[in-house]
Amino acid sequence: MKITQISVFLENRKGRLFGVCSLLGANDINIRALTIAETESFGVMRTVVDKSDAAVKLLREHGFVANFTDVVAIEVPDKPGGLAAVLKIFADNDVNIEYMYGFVEKFSEKALLVFRFEDTDLAQQILAKHSISVVTKKEIEGL
Repeated sequence: MKITQISVFLENRKGRLFGVCSLLGANDINIRALTIAETESFGVMRTVVDKSDAAVKLLREHGFVANFTDVVAIEVPDKPGGLAAVLKIFADNDVNIEYMYGFVEKFSEKALLVFRFEDTDLAQQILAKHSISVVTKKEIEGL
């Protein structure tokens, strides 16, 4: 199952990340995962939140450029080689990973990883075939 990631484009200057995070927090939107890719002049904050529709609406109302992206969050054994085993399945099935980042699930022995795939539907079929647990939107909201 796909979940929604929000990409927020930020000028690379003091206080911009604080502006986004404080705006979300003040409006009871909880960040579940976050990564930032940056260049000298701008950054892209990629985040999974518990209320993605409300978050994008709010960010846009406050002048931020924010977009939705379909991603897949999966559970991976939290042990040495756990990630490599999943990555091998994608490599063996010719699935291209555009990027990924991890986050921690509370009170679990699993690590959660967010993946952006070139072909999300194909990736989901392969995950199901290999019985890899995919995290649902409802589960993200409940973290």
